[in-house]
Amino acid sequence: MKKKGFTLVEIMIVVAIIALLAAIAIPNLLRARISAQESAAAAALHTVLTAEVQFRASNATYATLVTLGAATPPYIDGTLAAGVKQGYNFVATPNAGTNFIATAAPVTLAQAHTFYIDEDGVLCRSDATGTAAPGAHTDAGCPAGFTEVQ
Repeated sequence: MKKKGFTLVEIMIVVAIIALLAAIAIPNLLRARISAQESAAAAALHTVLTAEVQFRASNATYATLVTLGAATPPYIDGTLAAGVKQGYNFVATPNAGTNFIATAAPVTLAQAHTFYIDEDGVLCRSDATGTAAPGAHTDAGCPAGFTEVQ
């Protein structure tokens, strides 16, 4: 009587093929996720810029994210006002009402780029992953270690 089924060698070959396919696909999926998060962070900083300009037109000063989210009606959504959205930490820092900076730093700093924008509307991206967000305003365009996003 002949038994039907798979041999151990056949099962091991199938497992090896699946592992090979996973080894090829997983890094690409991770890169796509990081790229999507970076695009969302850049878009959110443009939203913050628009909200800051509108807020200053009404109040003669710039505001923090909390203030922008607490206004009636709010200038930004509550998630962005809380400072964490789609894998990024967001901060908007007004400077004596004359200018502001807004930054987006990845929650896991080593995996993605950091972004910076100020009242000039120039979006800057860090040249390398793992770069901390700048804490001060710069009058010379992008801060050191950052490049303008086209």
